[in-house]
Amino acid sequence: MATLLNLKRRIKTAQNVSKTTKAMQMIAASKLKRAQDAALSARPYVEKLTNVSSSLTKRIDTDNMNDYMKKVTTTDEKLMIIIAPDKGLCGGLITNLGREFLSFSKENKKLIHITVGKKAHTITSIIGGTPVASFDFGTILPSYDAVYPIMSIIDDYFLNKKVSEVYILNSNFQSVFSQIPTVTNLLPVQFENVEESTSETIFEPSASELLPDLIRHYLEMSVYQAFLESYLSEQSARMLAMQNATDNAKDIIEELKLLYNKSRQEKITNEILDISGGIFANA
Repeated sequence: MATLLNLKRRIKTAQNVSKTTKAMQMIAASKLKRAQDAALSARPYVEKLTNVSSSLTKRIDTDNMNDYMKKVTTTDEKLMIIIAPDKGLCGGLITNLGREFLSFSKENKKLIHITVGKKAHTITSIIGGTPVASFDFGTILPSYDAVYPIMSIIDDYFLNKKVSEVYILNSNFQSVFSQIPTVTNLLPVQFENVEESTSETIFEPSASELLPDLIRHYLEMSVYQAFLESYLSEQSARMLAMQNATDNAKDIIEELKLLYNKSRQEKITNEILDISGGIFANA
């Protein structure tokens, strides 16, 4: 039977853990609303941008195709951007990202990567190799400026034909209870499954003049949307994980208190028995 002093220490430790996880849960919940507003409000814009870009590319001749849409056949290497949190304590989110990355890397042996977030660097270190670039993800809502250095590297590798394809791996937010790791083919740009508008669209200036800037903006927004989805997934996963940790800590506290009370009552009963035995022995 554990001593009363040890039980009191374990109860105190569990209470401290409960306070810490409760505080982390509240911090994640406070960040969640802003992250959800940013990510969900950007989705219709990206969808409309995709539709417009798709419509525009269909008006361009194959000979005038944008460089971002041309397939690279001179190399088999592929570039992947992995976006993950800087910190852990967010349930199975990082584990699921790692499992998806390992599955993809088994099918694509010639893979180089850019890591965004310290946990992304940990994931890629499993298969070895040094990323071509590493960035911190941060603990606040990502800004649009974070996209520019990544796009600069993408331009260097894809436009100079160092890689044949570019992918993004990030957590896609479905709900507070579900964040799905998703691999998206970023380059070469393809619009196969985009719904076309039934109305005729007139572009001014010409489609060939608009296309380069529009495709560039489409790529930037796709990367930025991946940032927002990852941040939102992180906050929702952490809030849920800390809520479960708090509930578990409270259950442990209740069990330890019950054990403490039983041990205390047993000690009192034994003392009473000793006193009673001593009285009868002296009678």
